[in-house]
Amino acid sequence: MISSALQIALAHHRAWIDKDLDLAMSYLADDVVCEAPAGRIEGVEAYRAFLAPFAERLLIRAEMIAAFGDETTAVIMYDTETVPVASAPAAECVTVRDGRIVHNRFLFDRAPFEAAARRRQ
Repeated sequence: MISSALQIALAHHRAWIDKDLDLAMSYLADDVVCEAPAGRIEGVEAYRAFLAPFAERLLIRAEMIAAFGDETTAVIMYDTETVPVASAPAAECVTVRDGRIVHNRFLFDRAPFEAAARRRQ
């Protein structure tokens, strides 16, 4: 049986991978906080602004590596293929309260993107 937090994390992930940002945002609390390599992102609109360029313009596909969770916390790890790089691994640890993601600790490897940028120069 899949835990409720994991169900929500996976549904959110599937939605933005499918480029359905309206659906993806419906899994977030209005006051969601995301801790990302770019810094702290607060609120659903700021989260959308952070995610939209990647999901809508750069993402080609994603492959789930692992997913675990309990009733309040879920961790997913996946690898994305993007326009600039063939492999960009990422992980998210989300906290779910009242059926919505309230916190996301979002990690990804910047090195492939930095190497691609150096090659383009």
